[in-house]
Amino acid sequence: MAHILLTGGSRGIGAAIADRLRDAHTLAVQSTGGDLPADFADPAAPADLWARALDRLDGRIDVLVNNAGVFEANPIDRPDAEWVAGWERSLRINLTAAAELSRLAVRHWREQGMPGRIVNIASRAAHRGDSPAHWHYAAAKAGMVAMTKTIARAYARDRILAFAICPGFTMTGMAEDYVASRGGDKLLADIPLGRVAMPDEVAVMAAFCATEAPESMTGAVLDVNGASYVR
Repeated sequence: MAHILLTGGSRGIGAAIADRLRDAHTLAVQSTGGDLPADFADPAAPADLWARALDRLDGRIDVLVNNAGVFEANPIDRPDAEWVAGWERSLRINLTAAAELSRLAVRHWREQGMPGRIVNIASRAAHRGDSPAHWHYAAAKAGMVAMTKTIARAYARDRILAFAICPGFTMTGMAEDYVASRGGDKLLADIPLGRVAMPDEVAVMAAFCATEAPESMTGAVLDVNGASYVR
């Protein structure tokens, strides 16, 4: 039974991941206002969450799943200070918090001489970009993919593994609003499968990477986008 810290577990993909893992593993689930609250807009939040999760999980975390994120428009015609603030908020929540937690996880595993796994929920945007109002989101998710590959290459000999999953549009509240704002059926026409992904589909892949994926798969970046972007 693995001890797993999951961020962003209150709804959508995160809730589906929690549901899939909960019966067989011990979870500490972060959300902004839930069981293990943390607001990643606060620079102090990642270290504080890690300490509380370790306490909750009896001093041992085997798997970190970085799923928390925000998807907020930041048009380039905003006033300069507002645009920069939006950029920094998105990078802080979507990338820097995950990087801080990953660093704490790697240090924990190396100090304890134990293996570990990191699963980063990135985005199709890491590869094909996003809308003109979401430079920051695409940049953060591309950074998450590069971070995953770096961790995998740096610590494989320590049996510390890292995986990234890149969903396209997924049927969460956030995705529904975005699909509607971009034309609905016209946007769906760009997905050969003809529909967006379901949270359970992403959760299947996240749970596999967290618990079953073979060690030689470390560094893999997996797509879940209905063939809307094929690498």
